[in-house]
Amino acid sequence: MQRYANYPSLEGRSVLITGGGSGIGAAMVEQFAMQGARVAFLDVAEQVSRQLVEDLATRCAYPPLFLCCDLTDIVALRAAVLAVTRSCGPPTVLVNNAGSDDRHTFEEVTPEYWDQRIAVNLKHQFFAAQAVAPGMKAAGGGAIINMSSIAWMIPSASLSVYTTAKAAIVGMTRSLAHDLGEDRIRVNCVLPGAILTERQRRLWMSPDYEREILSRQCLKRHILPEEVARLVLFLAADDSEAMTNQNYIIDGGWI
Repeated sequence: MQRYANYPSLEGRSVLITGGGSGIGAAMVEQFAMQGARVAFLDVAEQVSRQLVEDLATRCAYPPLFLCCDLTDIVALRAAVLAVTRSCGPPTVLVNNAGSDDRHTFEEVTPEYWDQRIAVNLKHQFFAAQAVAPGMKAAGGGAIINMSSIAWMIPSASLSVYTTAKAAIVGMTRSLAHDLGEDRIRVNCVLPGAILTERQRRLWMSPDYEREILSRQCLKRHILPEEVARLVLFLAADDSEAMTNQNYIIDGGWI
């Protein structure tokens, strides 16, 4: 018996995911592909991205399309959206997932580091939305899901530029929902907590941090990337077609 929901409205739909090569993004690529969507994803990590495509090629109706793209290069981002449109049709689902939670102290942040981190975690989300919006309008609507984080709500230490960007994504989401709502484009935001990705396990998941997570969450277990992906599926599908301008926390009850 199938345990999780199937969304017929996602079948054949053109979906664009940024940062889809690993972690939560890879879980999203897999989940959308298994729903029968035409998935394209952008990433700079070529090896893991190509491995993901190879893994899914025989398991889904439409093998995902991977395009190597540095999202901090807005010209390259716009070109990638055009390439996706030519191959898969205009995206009517955009998941702005890419980001990087590199730790940094307040004292070491330079203007150059600030600009680079904002480019990695915030700027491309706006311009990706801008690039797909005309196609969504022509198609009669669409869904944009922006990935934020609970990091700015906790708040988190040694992440000041990252949390600034993640807080800004919430404000951007609300403005874009109003800007695009008349064209039936829904814009929502997802705020994950401590999700057990391979990167988190490798870089940050010390015994002390694990104890802190489980002590703060209502659910005394790790939250997995595929659980975030299933929330995003719902927000992309027609099942949520009356929902926009909202923030959805998935953190096991930390906040």
